[in-house]
Amino acid sequence: VQLQASGGGLVQAGGSLRLSCVASVSTYSFDAINWYRQPPRKQRELVASISSGDETWITDSVKGRFSISRDNDKKSVYLQMDSLESDDTAVYYCHAGTRHDDFWGRGTLVTVSS
Repeated sequence: VQLQASGGGLVQAGGSLRLSCVASVSTYSFDAINWYRQPPRKQRELVASISSGDETWITDSVKGRFSISRDNDKKSVYLQMDSLESDDTAVYYCHAGTRHDDFWGRGTLVTVSS
């Protein structure tokens, strides 16, 4: 299984980005697909999750600004990020989990300039 994350870049505060996570298999192969982020000099944190039942969860610090969705025809899960703030600067990682396995994609860097 491979996960490929993309869509990061440099954006001004208040701007938007959409991150994509493309899987090598159906996105419904996993119990959940998650987006994590790791800001500079901080620990990695869970930002958003979408379950195999399409239930979504967004961490409080980005609720109302970020959303997660999937397009399984494209084997993709997206993280839509709006009203970006400098604190959103981080490397963002796509993760997929099953009961027995964890899969990580390479990170994609998001830099928000103020």
